[in-house]
Amino acid sequence: MQMTSFNVAVVGLGKMGISHMAIARRTPGLRLGAVCDASSLLGNAVARYTGTPFVQRFDDLMTMPGLDGVIIATPTRLHIDMIRKAVRRGLHVFCEKPMTLTIAESQEAVSLVRQAGVAGQIGYHNRFVGTFAETKRLLGIGAIGRVRHVLAEAYGPVVLKPAGGTWRSSAGEGGGCLFDYAAHPLNLMNWYLGVPEDCRGAQLPRQWSSDVEDAVYATLNFASGATGQVSVNWADETARKMTTRISLWGDHGKIVVDRQELHVFIGAGGAAQPGYRQGWTVRNITELTPHPAFYLRGEEYSAQMEGFAQAMATPSQPYVNDFASAAGTDLTLDLIRVAAQRHAEPPAVTATLKPAPVRRLTLFGRRTGHVGSSAT
Repeated sequence: MQMTSFNVAVVGLGKMGISHMAIARRTPGLRLGAVCDASSLLGNAVARYTGTPFVQRFDDLMTMPGLDGVIIATPTRLHIDMIRKAVRRGLHVFCEKPMTLTIAESQEAVSLVRQAGVAGQIGYHNRFVGTFAETKRLLGIGAIGRVRHVLAEAYGPVVLKPAGGTWRSSAGEGGGCLFDYAAHPLNLMNWYLGVPEDCRGAQLPRQWSSDVEDAVYATLNFASGATGQVSVNWADETARKMTTRISLWGDHGKIVVDRQELHVFIGAGGAAQPGYRQGWTVRNITELTPHPAFYLRGEEYSAQMEGFAQAMATPSQPYVNDFASAAGTDLTLDLIRVAAQRHAEPPAVTATLKPAPVRRLTLFGRRTGHVGSSAT
């Protein structure tokens, strides 16, 4: 049976947009029908070298005939308006993370795609990484028993000096370590344990940035009774590039997983699983990742675009990274943000100390005032 081919447009030609454009051109089931960006210089260059039509205004793109879906890779503050316009036209939507800047907007987006019957997918690519997906499977079959605690980490050298000038350094644009960096490990944490009930405490310190945080530290509680800790820092000069790691402690074992390796420990009270003996088992990404049709940056980026094509074909069927799951991650981000505001340290106060009075005795035993004073 021949696969249905969907005509899509890429909106936003930054780093992620260019990547999505290249992958979409080679993804079975997708045809790149147009690109859209506010910069005519960039858009015309892409059109010239790829032969893809360029449309500068998003509203004009929405009038383009034969369009089936859009791939949105713009700053976060622009997402909700574009989602509204695309869904109301009956288009499927792939949108970069995070979905929106507020819980209300995220819930609105979920309702819009459900009512329209179109696919809505968010670009949390780690769920398409073989090691993280295998962890999801192992937890589903109870390989380490009931999970008691999870630690979600991400470190990278994004900001290593006073920063400014891009949307990532602006809170109003959706920048900052919380939205841009911590969203990834939090999305995995939610995938494994669900959305937390509350955040017991959080800190969003600034090291180099003036308008956004450079790190995220938080403690979360889940309905299952499990606890979670978040440790994320994008001003870590010891990291060569972004590193995301999840550690899970269960009643019968432990899992430590990143993009490259999966470490599974099955304890004495646990049962060995096919491919996993009691004690430690280490598996590599190469044995856990199916080959995509096209490779760029990592298999997961191509896999998620293949997933979008499949979701467009069967939007009523479950698919990875739907809008509802992304809204859960946005809720987790908001829990941390509110907790950080609630527990924010008061501004430092610079005290002006007055010198303590220093008394001295005269030859006749009488006390004078401050040293150097003109006391009489």
